[in-house]
Formats: sequence, structure tokens, C-alpha cells
Amino acid sequence: MTTTPQPAEILTWAQEYLADLLGSDAGSLDPDTDFDQLGIDSALAVSLLTEIEERYGVDLPPESLFENPTLRAVADAVHAHLATAAPSPSTS
Repeated sequence: MTTTPQPAEILTWAQEYLADLLGSDAGSLDPDTDFDQLGIDSALAVSLLTEIEERYGVDLPPESLFENPTLRAVADAVHAHLATAAPSPSTS
């Protein structure tokens, strides 16, 4: 049985992924700063969404980045999708 990754794990992965694309240090990407202030353009945002779908099986629409414009908010949204999609434990 697999466990749902916690928001902090998803956040760390997203910071590392985007830092690699931006050529910067993951620690320099403030998880509470809007994407535009981090230098994340639409192409990088789409790349992030594609990776999220491949890695976590969560298909977030591009509009979700406007609703969740920070790394922390995206990590929380991915976690929420995973948590609601996870099968509930059997009570038999």
C-alpha cells in the first residue's frame, strides 16, 4: 500500500524541479512567492503541470496556477487531489 505524499514532500520536489529549469538553487525559490516574481513564465508553468501529472498522476488544469500561484499552494492542491483520490481504508 502506498501512502499519499505530504505537501512538504511535493513542495520540495517542485522547488528542486523548477530550480533545475531556472538554473538556480532550490532554496532560493520562496514557496510563498508568486510564480511571476520567481521568473516562472507560462512555458515553465506548463512544464511543471506536465511533470506533476507524470509524477503524481494529478491532472491540474492550467487555470489552477492562477488559482494557486505559489509553489506551496500548488503542492497543497496536488496533495488535496491525491488525498481525495486515495482509496479509503477498508472497514470490514
